[in-house]
Amino acid sequence: MIIELLIFSFSVFMSFFAINNPIAYLPVFISFVEGKSKRHKKDIAKKATMISFIVVTFFVIFGKYMFFLFGLTIPGFKITGGLILFYVGFGMLLSNKPKINQTGVSGSNGIDIAITPLAVPILAGPGTILTAFNFACDADYQHIVIIVSMFGLISYLSYLSFSFGDIIIKGIGSNFISVIGKLMGLILTINGVGMIISGIKTSFNLI
Repeated sequence: MIIELLIFSFSVFMSFFAINNPIAYLPVFISFVEGKSKRHKKDIAKKATMISFIVVTFFVIFGKYMFFLFGLTIPGFKITGGLILFYVGFGMLLSNKPKINQTGVSGSNGIDIAITPLAVPILAGPGTILTAFNFACDADYQHIVIIVSMFGLISYLSYLSFSFGDIIIKGIGSNFISVIGKLMGLILTINGVGMIISGIKTSFNLI
């Protein structure tokens, strides 16, 4: 039982890390907070990661009820989510930016950039929510706690990454960030295929 929970925890963490990579989003964060003070940057990072955590936690806990409310099916969601994740991951492998989490909002029109675009849709974008839904759709309370905890860990890592972004980029270089993006794209692609296979098995009662 403990081993199964550890394996599940690792799988959830790596999936969240792939779609919500704290290092890969560093250049995005820095571009939005350019010219701001160090204290202000940390405040923005803290607010963005906290809001994204709240949003994803809401969908993890109440996702099942939304299925009943809108008449959705778990197999349909898994297949659709898998296709989207595959598309995002494959795009990253081809050196394309992951469009699923992109936004045209610059924060220059009085919009709080910590809320949008940083928290939603960058940190808590469709890809992240789909990943959380996939793990939570048939999970018990123990697995729900693990999912929330793993995303909480990812959120904290994102906060640290954003807070010390200038130091990190100077230390590891932009080329290394590109390599990480490629690796995360591969993980996303594989995870997307797994979701599609799981949805097909569930749909035809092959499990």
